[in-house]
Amino acid sequence: RYLARHPWQSILMILGITLGVAVVVAIDLANASASRAFDLSTEAVVGRATHQIVGGPDGLDDPVYVKLKSSGVLDAAAPVVTDYASSRQLGSRTLQLLGVDPFAEPPFRDYLTDGNRIPVGQLARFLTQPGAIFISRDLANEFGYGNCGTDSGPADRTHGNCKISLDTGGQPHDAEIVGLLESRDQLSQRALNGLILTDISTAQEFTGRIGSLDRIDLILNPSCKEVMARGNCLQIERIRSMLPPGAQLQAVAMRTGAIEQMTAAFRLNLTALSLLALVVGMFLIYNTMTFSVVQRRALFGTLRCLGVTRKEIFLLITGESLIVGALGAALGAALGTLMGQGAVRMVSQTINDLFFVLTVRGIQIPVTSLAKGALLGIVATVMSAGAPAWEAASVPPRSALTRSTLETKTRRAVRYAAALGIFLLITGGLLLTIPTSNLVISFAATFAIIIGFALLAPLFTQALMNATLKLTGYALGSLGRMAPRDVVNALSRTGVAVAALMVAVSVTIGVSLMVGSFRYTVITWLEETLQGDIYISAPGLSASQPSIPLDPKVLPVIQDWPGVRRADVLRSAVVDSPDGPIHIAATDNPTVVDERIFVSTSGKPQEMRTALEAGSVLVSEPFANRTQLAKKRNVVTLFTERGAHPFPVVGVYYDYASTDGTVLMTLATYRQYWNDPALTAVSLRLEAGADPDQVSEELARTLQPIQGLQVRPNQALRQEVLVVFDRTFAITRALQILATVVAFIGILSSLLSLELERQRELGVLRAIGLTTRQVWRLVMVETGLMGGVAGLLAMPTGFVLALILIYIINRRSFGWTLQMQVEPRPFIQAMAVAILAALLAGIYPALRISRTVTAEALRSE
Repeated sequence: RYLARHPWQSILMILGITLGVAVVVAIDLANASASRAFDLSTEAVVGRATHQIVGGPDGLDDPVYVKLKSSGVLDAAAPVVTDYASSRQLGSRTLQLLGVDPFAEPPFRDYLTDGNRIPVGQLARFLTQPGAIFISRDLANEFGYGNCGTDSGPADRTHGNCKISLDTGGQPHDAEIVGLLESRDQLSQRALNGLILTDISTAQEFTGRIGSLDRIDLILNPSCKEVMARGNCLQIERIRSMLPPGAQLQAVAMRTGAIEQMTAAFRLNLTALSLLALVVGMFLIYNTMTFSVVQRRALFGTLRCLGVTRKEIFLLITGESLIVGALGAALGAALGTLMGQGAVRMVSQTINDLFFVLTVRGIQIPVTSLAKGALLGIVATVMSAGAPAWEAASVPPRSALTRSTLETKTRRAVRYAAALGIFLLITGGLLLTIPTSNLVISFAATFAIIIGFALLAPLFTQALMNATLKLTGYALGSLGRMAPRDVVNALSRTGVAVAALMVAVSVTIGVSLMVGSFRYTVITWLEETLQGDIYISAPGLSASQPSIPLDPKVLPVIQDWPGVRRADVLRSAVVDSPDGPIHIAATDNPTVVDERIFVSTSGKPQEMRTALEAGSVLVSEPFANRTQLAKKRNVVTLFTERGAHPFPVVGVYYDYASTDGTVLMTLATYRQYWNDPALTAVSLRLEAGADPDQVSEELARTLQPIQGLQVRPNQALRQEVLVVFDRTFAITRALQILATVVAFIGILSSLLSLELERQRELGVLRAIGLTTRQVWRLVMVETGLMGGVAGLLAMPTGFVLALILIYIINRRSFGWTLQMQVEPRPFIQAMAVAILAALLAGIYPALRISRTVTAEALRSE
């Protein structure tokens, strides 16, 4: 009944918890969808394979498969060629190109089995027609190719409109849709929608890998799966004995697990940031439930005098909070589902930019995410209401009838809260000193520090109000003296409102400083490492690393181009190691050592150059941290075409291109151990006076008939890197805004509750001559003071949070060392946001009080 009779108060409570739950649910849905998309992408390509035989960067020769297949040692084996492709006719989206042998496929993937009811005519065209491909029926229907799977012959299939242009590595290829794939369930259909299926020879033509396989999928005996780690299975030993140098037999789970773990830290960071919005929502609920208790103190005192027990009072208030929590959780789950669609796009784009390419789209809505968010909302609400409920139940009946009792107890509690806050600050600081890579411990310590600062907010508010009393009184007269006293006299609610706003604003400061420092570090890094004038590479699908080989005809044209002083080439590839797949960067740049900023080195630059030419390597900081290089005596072991080979590490350099890290070596060393003549990118250094923009345009036009390449001047490449950077942190900024919105609702609820409770007091002031304008001024001064206090306390809190994010969380999450860059703008903006939010929150309470009839305000029950 109380909730129904106070709709605005109830709506504010429900809205606060709704937004908090919505943020948590949206991020959880985004993380779950991205993880599920990875699983579906992997499942679509891997199928039921338990192990894979993989080669070096140039893959496996066809005879390897023939030899293994004819030996009789394999139960099931299937050759695979895979790459990424896109087509303008299919919306230019990223699709997984999968080349298979239809006769070897049934044990692994059922796309071509009788269960999918693919007509024999389609299978015949799939095997015999040049450029034949299968795509999913949903994808075909979306772009008007739904009739391409008929058996009426090429001339009748939508009047020959089944031919498309397929782009792989900047090279266009003619393809024709000769069949459509369907699945019995929705999840598998999502995987099919990101897939292009073709015969293995056609895939080799599309990718330019004639006579080469990417891998061979295997299904081993169940007994061998269990002893794979020990390697004492006869079947495994026989397979390994038949493999050429450089080929490796690996479990599928090991390869896919290593890739998926790359995003674990990123997703955990988002989850932690989303939980901050829920923490702010908890402050809001606590504040509003406290008001509902205070507003009914006289009623509770009367009920206690009439015989109502403490337990019944406690259950009454807890029951109200349970209703609020359930409603807020339900609405939050619904709103979070809507917000999750935008979050999925942001998270997926970031994963594409930094980690790996996701071809599966759409949002996955697991019931567990909704239930988790709803349960968090209900628990947070009930926990927040616990203290007010206990206060109402434990206070003696006589004290319950006295308004001043609560504030007297609050002033005493402020000291205990401050002591607890100091304890949490110390505990959080000690936890952060533990040398661990466990992010749960790191985030628990961070939350302890933030809550510790929040618990100091009431004491800080009280001290600051007492300190500014004379100043505001001198500037504003009697209203200036009343406003700080009113804030202190209602500390049970104003203190919590200030704490909620302070937490939200401190997050804004901390994240802004972290992002600004990160941006400054990346710009400095780009200035040191991008020394060329023009960069040429094939259009890639991931922003972090180039991976698509250049056409061999491209290099002679570039090297002989007028105005080119020097052309440094790069081969970017992924090779296997005992630590899983590792990214290799091989270059012939003679000044590569001088163009790196080093974390640590084994000698002087000239000594490092000599060591590189002799076969040593450099590694990036994220790689060194991820693989714990120091414990391996600064040696990296890689699987080469000559077998496993240890490479000495002579330097660790700063790098922000990826989170998994890079091993850098000379091109001569790379080709010595891997028979791979391909090149991935070229860096051009021009003669003095040459115009990079003009040279880039002319080169791009000349190279277009050979291969569609990205020819970018230095400045354009830097700008693209920063665009990717800003895109990466877009979701972080969105979470900042949402946390501030929740805090704004919290302070609005607090002020509205405060002013409604002071209605009789303000009625007396109105009766003795306080004008409407003075009421407005009084409320605005009070709210402005609260916002100012929140902004001031948010500054040290945000700075400490930035230190934690930059030097601890980022390093433990991604292996990056950032340079702290402190600018006044985040602090000024945060103070402005805090004061503006508080002033805006005071408008409605001031408006409502100014319209109250004085006689009604004075009337009592």
